[in-house]
Amino acid sequence: MRERQLVSWKIGGEQGQGIDSTGEMLATVCNRLGYYIYGYRQFSSRIKGGHSNYKIRISTEPVASTSADLDVLVAIDQETIDKNYHELTPGSYLVADSRFNPEVPEDCPATLISVPMTQIAQELGSAVMRNTVSLGVSAYILGLPIDEFKKALEQRFARRPELAEQNIKVLEAGYEYAKENLADPEWRLAAGDGKSRLLMMGNEAVALGAAAAGCRFSAAYPITPASEVMENLMSILPRFGGVVVQAEDEIAAITACIGAGFAGARAMTATSGPGISLMQEAIGLAHVAEIPLVIVDTQRGGPSTGMPTKQEQSDLWAILYGSHGDTVRIALAPSSVEESFYDTAAAFNLADKYQCPVFVVTDLSLSLNKQTVEDLDIKKITIDRGELLTDEEIAAQAEEDGFRRYRVTESGISPRPLPGQPKGQYLATGVEHNEFGKVSEDPKNRVAMMDKRQRKIPTDPREMGLSGIKYNGPEAPDLLLIGIGSTYGPIDDARRALAAEGLSVGHAHVRVLAPLPVGELSELMGTATHVIVVDNNQNGQLFQLIDYKVGKALREAGVDVPLMHSVRKYDGTPFLPEEIVAEAKEVTQVAEAS
Repeated sequence: MRERQLVSWKIGGEQGQGIDSTGEMLATVCNRLGYYIYGYRQFSSRIKGGHSNYKIRISTEPVASTSADLDVLVAIDQETIDKNYHELTPGSYLVADSRFNPEVPEDCPATLISVPMTQIAQELGSAVMRNTVSLGVSAYILGLPIDEFKKALEQRFARRPELAEQNIKVLEAGYEYAKENLADPEWRLAAGDGKSRLLMMGNEAVALGAAAAGCRFSAAYPITPASEVMENLMSILPRFGGVVVQAEDEIAAITACIGAGFAGARAMTATSGPGISLMQEAIGLAHVAEIPLVIVDTQRGGPSTGMPTKQEQSDLWAILYGSHGDTVRIALAPSSVEESFYDTAAAFNLADKYQCPVFVVTDLSLSLNKQTVEDLDIKKITIDRGELLTDEEIAAQAEEDGFRRYRVTESGISPRPLPGQPKGQYLATGVEHNEFGKVSEDPKNRVAMMDKRQRKIPTDPREMGLSGIKYNGPEAPDLLLIGIGSTYGPIDDARRALAAEGLSVGHAHVRVLAPLPVGELSELMGTATHVIVVDNNQNGQLFQLIDYKVGKALREAGVDVPLMHSVRKYDGTPFLPEEIVAEAKEVTQVAEAS
């Protein structure tokens, strides 16, 4: 029997039929057995009804993307077959509930295993346990030890041992049915390394990173796909004396966080595109009043309500240029669950140091898809509150020439007090002001304040101690692939596939959106023949940003700008490695032919 190092499994059915919990169970068991997991959930923006599915890639090596192929499809209804059978490959299995008399298209390459899931579940407990039958069948096909599933069921139903017992009987029945009715499988999943790792989604990592960095106040309004950040903080922050407020809307949420930041607390809000739209004026307030603030944007399909449960990266311009007037901000862009933890923690230090709004830019795939994560090291988290003044320093300034909260300094950063410190009183306002915080419309003061706020943010991430890009590949690639956020996995899989065919391919992933790492990108783009920017949006927002800023820098340096190509996807689904490979081959072949 052939052993496989990587297997793709999917379960599908109507929303509300336990699709998500079944996928979670398989992912949890495989993670405990030492496999690497990447889970991709597709669901509708409703509580019940509509097709949903959960696809899990199980591997003996790290995996960071979903794919076009499928080895096992579990169908709870006919719609699952109709919508997903095209992913099945030769040698794959289609496990279907015989209750709905599954109809398999002629071009489906999979072996059909019709299992009386509902009947077995009803005889041993309840029809709602049909998915547990499918787990038993899947365990047999994949060659996974059924005892691990039993342990997981006992833990899930620890408070209801009678339900655990029923589910275990149903699980065993599914396993035995497959064993008796299925010929020996052609392949089995190779054994995992036995090391249990963390299995978590990006939203969980963001919440943990915030708590580790000393966040003690968060206000947010529930919105997909950001709600889990608030939900996780609700269970974490109170343990450390923190407060989480579910606000009446996004405007109330961000202004509450600004108030907390003014008072000296580390504060954060989390939202998605529609919330970012509502927060724009308040973002400008945090900028001009120079109040530290962390904003998490988990992007989804837009504009307006758009597609709340679908993947997109179309908020980039809103994050960079939103809010009226000239403003500056910092925007970090994690590309993995692990980076979501560390970047969120770093955002608080940056907000305190530069006294400005700092964005943590994620997207639906990164926020909600569960991935295997190596241990998160809280010892790597340091807390830097920036230039906070002591009582003695405030008194000395006040005695010398009066306390000036917005003192014009060479760096642009003005040391700040916290409310309640003697002689440190000042007015924090969104109206233009002088060094004392008093309203001023004097032209010279206006220029001085605008320039001060502008220059405090370095133009190169490296000046802030940050790596603006994450790079994989040769030193001077012919073809350079560029992306941001959750496109990291599919782009790097595509890079490896193209390199295996003999192409010189590099992958630069943008880790800091603002300030854009123009210098680092210029060094790589200046040696490339072709550059492909991968955008999960219609307008090619990242492409246009890089084409303008980096292209301009190269031209000013007298360096030839490489052939720039934009690969875009905006149908609500994430990029697949196969799609990027196909696009890369097409654009390079067309360019060479011309």
